[in-house]
Amino acid sequence: MTTHAAFAKQPHSTTPPSPVYAAVADLRTARDAWRSRQDEARDVASFPSRNALEQVVALLSATLYPRRLGHFRGSAQEEDQFVVARLLAALTELEREIGAELGYWQHEAGPFDPDHAATITRLFTATLGDIRRLVDSDVDAAFLGDPAARSVDEILVCYPGAIASLHHRIAHELHNLGAPIVARVISEIANEHTGIDIHPGATIGESFFIDHGTGVVIGETAIVGARVRLYQHVTLGARSPVGLTRDDVRERHARHPIIGDDVVIYAGTTILGRVEIGARSTIGGNVWLLSDVPADSVVVQPEAIRLDDAAGLDLRDVLQRAATQ
Repeated sequence: MTTHAAFAKQPHSTTPPSPVYAAVADLRTARDAWRSRQDEARDVASFPSRNALEQVVALLSATLYPRRLGHFRGSAQEEDQFVVARLLAALTELEREIGAELGYWQHEAGPFDPDHAATITRLFTATLGDIRRLVDSDVDAAFLGDPAARSVDEILVCYPGAIASLHHRIAHELHNLGAPIVARVISEIANEHTGIDIHPGATIGESFFIDHGTGVVIGETAIVGARVRLYQHVTLGARSPVGLTRDDVRERHARHPIIGDDVVIYAGTTILGRVEIGARSTIGGNVWLLSDVPADSVVVQPEAIRLDDAAGLDLRDVLQRAATQ
């Protein structure tokens, strides 16, 4: 008898349960304990589908960029027909997933109008032109900012920052229109593919460029101005979780940094809380910031010191020299 067949065989009352049946009983106990702590009124079966939303993003990407991301190869006269077909497919699936989210929230928000999901979808459709223009500006910023870039097509298809930006521009509109779970799933799809974690609630201006990008984190209430450039492992975060602070309006809705126009933030920098970085400032790598920075500032860490340069000095002297450089 194979192992699977042995597990599948019903145990006799005179024999101890197989490992599978013991595991099933243990899982049932864990489920019951979890559910006793949760709000059972919420319709978990109605939670939006990640797989469906991946397809929605793919169809919307083809709608936004028919030739680059949609692989359309027809004539200019046929291009609009291609866009219509992809857009109708995307919106049909998107409305279904928004409807699922509304079902999930219904016990908290009361009954939604029957056409609520259709209304959100219709309003989202009206933002597609703006989304395209913003993504174009992000791609242009990357092309101008990265001397390694050979073409805007390379950036749109290959660069993690551009991929994350496209997802964020879509997710942000859906978040603002009242579909936060759908929006969050879309942002997490980007995170999985790029290592860039942008909350869909974050407000980001035009010509946004994330160079390399792995490990970038941008929190929900962050406000990022126009023509901002971030490098890898930059965090625009909150100083502590909401649950560990006074739950007042400021701490819930204004807990992440504000980054002014034309700011550059280099790799590894962490900026926490409602810190304001003034326009045209440069923040060097591996900087830890908890306070405001005026416009046109340059903030850097002391340069590393060579140990052979510090021969004959004790550790206190080495640290003092580094701090004064």
